Amino acid sequence: MKTLRQVKVGETVTVAKLHGEGAVKRRIMDMGITKGVTLHVRKVAPLGDPIELTVRGYELSIRKADAEMIEVTNN
Repeated sequence: MKTLRQVKVGETVTVAKLHGEGAVKRRIMDMGITKGVTLHVRKVAPLGDPIELTVRGYELSIRKADAEMIEVTNN
């Protein structure tokens, strides 16, 4: 299982599954990160938190803890 946190800068991946419960999972989905969507990792902050992504044509920053809940596959 590969999570979004393990993806390197410049890589593009597809969301395979969302882990997590209730409000946390709902917040991730509200940001546009759903199963089957393509994510491009643009930048990672020096200490690894946050991670900047391109999702559905817009930029989004998420925390490491949230990235750990997003299972991805390579394109």
